Amino acid sequence: MKRIITTTVLNQSGVLNRVTGLLMKRQFNIESITVGHTETPGMSKITFVVHVEDSSKVEQLVKQLSKQIDVIKVNDITDKAMVMRELALVKVVTPPQMRQEVRSIVEPFRAQVIDMSKNVTTYQVTGDPEKIEAFIDLVRPYGIKEISRTGVTAFTRETQRADTVPDLILQ
Repeated sequence: MKRIITTTVLNQSGVLNRVTGLLMKRQFNIESITVGHTETPGMSKITFVVHVEDSSKVEQLVKQLSKQIDVIKVNDITDKAMVMRELALVKVVTPPQMRQEVRSIVEPFRAQVIDMSKNVTTYQVTGDPEKIEAFIDLVRPYGIKEISRTGVTAFTRETQRADTVPDLILQ
């Protein structure tokens, strides 16, 4: 079972190594990892997707990560309402006679053309990992020259009671 863990850390040298080292020692396979600055100066957020066989191991992982010196906050957000995105750059073989056909296939994905040469088009596609996989599966028969994926980044959705929503939104 895949689990999505977010970790807020102090942006210090070696913190990523310590966090991933803890995962390695516990034999968790990291399927995806992203790191970036947060809204708070000096803080970063690490989002990783791990494959876990036993849910008790996830609880143990969260507790052990929380004990790390530079770790401020750890959350397993897998079962929560969340916003999750990934970005992929995909180079697809598109000779001139095939471009219109490929364009009609990628259009529903809202993929953007970010580079084009005589026989290759590079698309940028964003969305949840399943959307990215579906895009790749559909363009694979045309020939994929290269793929680069960012990994998942995610956070929980805000919950707000209807009576606290500002009047402007309700109108």
